[in-house]
Amino acid sequence: MLEKEKINFEKTIIVGIVTQNQGEEKLIEYLDELEFLTYTAGGEVVKRFWQKMDKPNPKTFLGTGKIEEINLFVKENEISTIVFDDELSPSQQKNISKIIDCKILDRTHLILDIFAQRAETSYARTQVELAQCIYLLPRLSGMWTHLERQKGGIGMRGPGETEIETDRRIVRDRIALLKEKIKTIDRQMSVQRGNRGAMVRVALVGYTNVGKSTLMNAIGKSDVFVENKLFATLDTTVRKVVIKNMPFLLSDTVGFIRKLPTQLIESFKSTLDEVREADLLLHVVDISHPDFEDHIDAVNQILLEIKSNEKPIIMVFNKIDAYKHLTIEEDDLITERTKKHYTLEEWKHTWMNSMGEKKALFISATNKENFEEFRKLVYEAVRSIHITRFPYNKFLYPDYNDAEEDKE
Repeated sequence: MLEKEKINFEKTIIVGIVTQNQGEEKLIEYLDELEFLTYTAGGEVVKRFWQKMDKPNPKTFLGTGKIEEINLFVKENEISTIVFDDELSPSQQKNISKIIDCKILDRTHLILDIFAQRAETSYARTQVELAQCIYLLPRLSGMWTHLERQKGGIGMRGPGETEIETDRRIVRDRIALLKEKIKTIDRQMSVQRGNRGAMVRVALVGYTNVGKSTLMNAIGKSDVFVENKLFATLDTTVRKVVIKNMPFLLSDTVGFIRKLPTQLIESFKSTLDEVREADLLLHVVDISHPDFEDHIDAVNQILLEIKSNEKPIIMVFNKIDAYKHLTIEEDDLITERTKKHYTLEEWKHTWMNSMGEKKALFISATNKENFEEFRKLVYEAVRSIHITRFPYNKFLYPDYNDAEEDKE
């Protein structure tokens, strides 16, 4: 009889700061996301700590009093990991580790850890390892702090530095090797992309966990891994999809996230080539998420960084079945109405209205709600690109309503 696998979640606390640029409400949003990231990585968040500061303490990120408070909590509750919401400098990480005796991680380290867990193919593993090595290189000095606890004197001068320098050389050599390996795979993948012929390429982009893979499965009749966790998809999946009689290539890409580590953007640039070479982008948005407008901004920022923001984009507002808005009682004269009180119909009449009918869709990929409308819009957009490229093919692909369904 098979035993049920028991997952032991690490007891974790998460830490953030309220600054002039990041108010309390924004911090709570970030900590909610950090908690979901921690859960995805295998941690259970026991408590949150935060502090109001003009700017982070350059030595210990937080003030000395708050660090002592956290240290006491860690000892009393046997906490194994602390995750900071912002990236810690190597010296901050080292100084905090001297005071608090447990694992000290930051948001970047946590995301890299999730990516390492999720990487299935050799290509994804290589990209993740490269990002980890780039992150690790300036932090190697902290790995040899055990030598400081030994007594100095004869025979004890210098071996720590020698160890660190040896390790730095090993890591630099590894980075060079991984970059070469990625270049080789990139050449192979560019050949593969070149062999795909003249079909129109469509890429699904969006924040992590918005339902891109679910949508791909629904439209492409494929079997892409789906899970309600962050970064369930790391490897780009490309499928040939046919709507009516119109074939095109659809790719599902890695999800984006706020405060995405620069090391990951660097090492995953090649994976994002699918986005760069796409003719049409479907920007999938989880409209049921309270911060979906921030998610849109985060995705647009990354599209700008990879120079893909000028492409034709259709906004696909997914998970309308899960959308819930706050309500105000009729006799409540105090509560102020905000965006969180908007119904779906009201949202459609905000800035979304200015995008036009052919640029925005409201669907549920799970329940296939408004799916015929989605198919029609994608068909017309792909057809428009195709007949611009091959005008003589115009008669092969008529308007959606006149086109015949593919018999396959």
